[in-house]
Amino acid sequence: MRDNHRLDRQSQQQVGSIDHALQSTSVNPGSQPGSVAQIVLNGETTLDPPAAPETSTSAHLPSNELNGVHTHHPRSDSSERAIHMPDMGEPRSPEAKSENEPEDEAMEQNSSFFDPENKKASAIREQVARETLDELLDYILNENGSVGILDATNSTLERRKMVMDRIRERAGPDLNVLFLESRCLDPDLLEANMRLKLNGPDYKDMDPAIALEDFKKRVKVYEKAYVPLGEYEERHNMPYISMIDVGRKIISHQIKGFLMAQANYYLLNFNLAPRQIWITRHGLSQDNVTGKIGGDSDLAPEGVIYAKTLARFIDEKRREWDLKQIENMRNTHFPPQPGDATPPNPYYNPDSPVVERDVQLGEGGSSENARSVPAQAGEGFIPEYQPKPFCVWTSMLKRSIQTAQFFNEEDYDTKQMRMLDELNAGVMEGLTYSCISTQYPEEYRLRKKDKLHYRYPGPGGEGYLDIINRLRSVIVELERMTEHVLLVAHRSVARVLLAYFRGLKREEVADLDVPIGMLYCLEPKPYGVDFKAYKWDRQTEWFYEQPNFQLHAAVDDMQ
Repeated sequence: MRDNHRLDRQSQQQVGSIDHALQSTSVNPGSQPGSVAQIVLNGETTLDPPAAPETSTSAHLPSNELNGVHTHHPRSDSSERAIHMPDMGEPRSPEAKSENEPEDEAMEQNSSFFDPENKKASAIREQVARETLDELLDYILNENGSVGILDATNSTLERRKMVMDRIRERAGPDLNVLFLESRCLDPDLLEANMRLKLNGPDYKDMDPAIALEDFKKRVKVYEKAYVPLGEYEERHNMPYISMIDVGRKIISHQIKGFLMAQANYYLLNFNLAPRQIWITRHGLSQDNVTGKIGGDSDLAPEGVIYAKTLARFIDEKRREWDLKQIENMRNTHFPPQPGDATPPNPYYNPDSPVVERDVQLGEGGSSENARSVPAQAGEGFIPEYQPKPFCVWTSMLKRSIQTAQFFNEEDYDTKQMRMLDELNAGVMEGLTYSCISTQYPEEYRLRKKDKLHYRYPGPGGEGYLDIINRLRSVIVELERMTEHVLLVAHRSVARVLLAYFRGLKREEVADLDVPIGMLYCLEPKPYGVDFKAYKWDRQTEWFYEQPNFQLHAAVDDMQ
């Protein structure tokens, strides 16, 4: 996908649907791999070319990845209908007059390398594109792959025809193909993209003014040959999705089958607005003290103290985040200057204020006493800053609701969701693991053997796959929303959410160590998710960041 809306986010989820990003595919070994797979291809844009298309990459999505696009749903002809490609003719991109060939020293990855008139560079890029496509097809056809993503410069009709011809030559008509395209038309968004690219590997340690000039040249050379998805694809019944301004507008064509529909649904809800997603378990409950699972008990006294600390800490972190955004806005210039802050996330904001104010901080840097005055020329004036709304979501269980009771209702939008409830233990609700091992020894053994696939017996009994399925709509909403949010959840729910946003394997979900007293912060970025963990200290009644924290498996594998 494109850099300005990179759906795989590299360290996060791949380009498939969030709705089914938490399940895997069951493939019949005797079936033809091509009949159950799809290749997702990106159409190229002129306004944000890739950093290094000569190193085209193919993303393999194995069925054991939590962040894959696979599903347990059985495949049916109606949901995975093959797309038969007609004779595509010999389309031609706009002609460009060829002049003198660049010298060898111009073969470095600057703007001249991407110029279609540079025949030597064009041949290199074409060769790499073919080899990468063949590698991806090998994975799907010979290695039991289910979904592949080809991230390459598919910006011309000739290139897209080559891709389709090669797929049909090797895989036949039954391998479904979806082209994805992202274009930027909004000037503010384009500026954010340019600033983002100037902080990338192509321009690392380069003078900002020189880097910007080269990037603009790169954009110009792409415009010479770029052909957007549209008329040609529609004339030949080729499925595609075109995203404009990172979700402001979505154009879908010939979307057929489950995976295509889910990818389309994902793009309709995806955004890169800067915000924070906080996840924690409820405070210590009465049942936690006695070791009982499930139930709906109240908080223990220690849990109430945790709840008070949580409200105060989130207040402080919210204030810090606002001040950081204001400081970034003050230190952001275009063209960029040395010492500029990290560029903003590229996202479409139609309500972006154009009136400037002088934002004055109160004593001690506090924003509580901030004031605004009419804009005027001079240093220190920044665009008017509006603090983001902050949501607090809890489950319908008392221990979760009570953990959020100290948040000011005027400053936080609190909601209760049954989808965030703890895993239901069926007939074993209210028992300790010791009692379960005695009263239900066989069930205890089965769960210990395979906790991920185990489901508690009895009315309402659930397993981790049920929790994954239940949280689909929650994850979609988290991807869609632009506000901050705190989720006060339970162990099973926190495990699934953290595994999803951290890109962990599905097999790791049920054993993650997510103890009471930990608070996790996720901040989506264009190329990943900033992740921090904070541990509650009972003595000081405060949270402290845990440096270099990594999620790991719990010692007690029954919890």
